[in-house]
Amino acid sequence: MKKIVALCAATLALGTFATVGLAATGEELFKQHCAACHPDGGNIVNPKETLKGIKDTKMIVKKIRAGGGGMTAFDKKAIADKDAKAIANYIVKTFK
Repeated sequence: MKKIVALCAATLALGTFATVGLAATGEELFKQHCAACHPDGGNIVNPKETLKGIKDTKMIVKKIRAGGGGMTAFDKKAIADKDAKAIANYIVKTFK
């Protein structure tokens, strides 16, 4: 479990550097920051808690900021507010 979380964190860190200075879509940001642990809206750490069916973008942004349950917390330096909102909108639209 610790190896999975470490791998996700490393993948997310690499994705953060890829977006510096570039405007990215919610899909691109999701792929860079989230897809390693949430492929196809799933959850490799806790398979019972997927992204499917979530409709509350504010709750998603709050979870991005707070982390927990094996998820890394992302502050505003790691993921800007506009990018967190873009990720949340992508999740709601994609994983119905």
